[in-house]
Amino acid sequence: MKIAVIGAGIGGLSAAVGLQRAGAKVTVFERAPEVRAEGSGLSIFANGLAALETLGLREAFETVTDPSVEGFAAGQRLADGRWIVQVPNDAVGALRIVDRVDLHRILLDALAPDTVRTGSEAAVTGTDGTMTLEAGSTGSAGSERFDLIIGADGLHSGTRTVVAGETVAPRYSGYSAWRGITTVPVDLSGEAGESVGHGRRFGIAPLADGRVYWFAVANMSQNAVFADEKATVEQMFTGWHSPIADLIAATPAEEVRRTAISDLSRRLARFYRGRVVLIGDAAHAMTPNLGQGGGQALEDAATLTVLLTPLLERGRAGDSAALKAALQRYDALRRPRAQSIAQKSRLMGQVFQLESPLLAGLRNAVFSAVPSRFIAAQAASVQKWSPPSPAQSVRARL
Repeated sequence: MKIAVIGAGIGGLSAAVGLQRAGAKVTVFERAPEVRAEGSGLSIFANGLAALETLGLREAFETVTDPSVEGFAAGQRLADGRWIVQVPNDAVGALRIVDRVDLHRILLDALAPDTVRTGSEAAVTGTDGTMTLEAGSTGSAGSERFDLIIGADGLHSGTRTVVAGETVAPRYSGYSAWRGITTVPVDLSGEAGESVGHGRRFGIAPLADGRVYWFAVANMSQNAVFADEKATVEQMFTGWHSPIADLIAATPAEEVRRTAISDLSRRLARFYRGRVVLIGDAAHAMTPNLGQGGGQALEDAATLTVLLTPLLERGRAGDSAALKAALQRYDALRRPRAQSIAQKSRLMGQVFQLESPLLAGLRNAVFSAVPSRFIAAQAASVQKWSPPSPAQSVRARL
């Protein structure tokens, strides 16, 4: 089976690894001149770890992460450090925090040489598997046809328009986030999670080597401009509890980057059309409030790999009926779950970005009164996932 993956992000590279190992001839087309990840962290919960296991990447992933993060106190705090609500450790379950640079390296190392074509602008021209290519650093211009095209081209996906039959634009959330990783270890005293104020939040997550990934969120115009991003964060969070000031200070100014937080303006009616299928943000871009963007992309990649493996094992790459059955199953498994999590994530963002002191105070009171067992149940519902069994694949049709 000849497969094209458009986009060398986490979802695209993960799918490429899984399908290449299953026997497909995979080419990843990346428009950027090089594959690189910005310096920020990523939370991978139990569901993401299960997906990595399915893709054969769990062992390598464990070498760059530390399970001790599971023992940190987590939840939501006030700006002065007092806890509003603490999430029970058994509710979090398995959790790892990874530097995106490390995860990208693991994924690239797992691929055969020359799998990724950088500097290659790829566009899907129809649903029959045909793409047009512009000349890139390792590719040539022209048209090429594949048995399957995987659109992993992110929030502003062009492949999504082909699948949806119309443009589904991103929707700005009303807030943006700065992200950074300290250059040196910082003592967190065993406490992580988020701290919330009025229209502002600050998140803390320890990495395996003692450095700390942090993010700062604030309500603002999508087109807001600041002369000095780091200085702006320092000013916005002046007076917040320790070690927030230390974390910002320990991060180089050029490494403090701001992103407008967006999701999709509406749900897609389908994740595939013909021989084109969507994964990751191209299919279900979501706000990061549940820490599930990366995890859902990994679930997509693992599910697609499991469902296509029988076709690869039996040499049925050209069987249109079998491929359609596999993609239908993928859509049925992935679309309801991913879209539900995206909706919950957006709602959580709206709740924790409240600016009104009155409403924010009411929110804090409500969360303080929520029983820990309810929090545990909600966390478990998001993190509970396992790959489809062979019985759920298209094997019966083959």
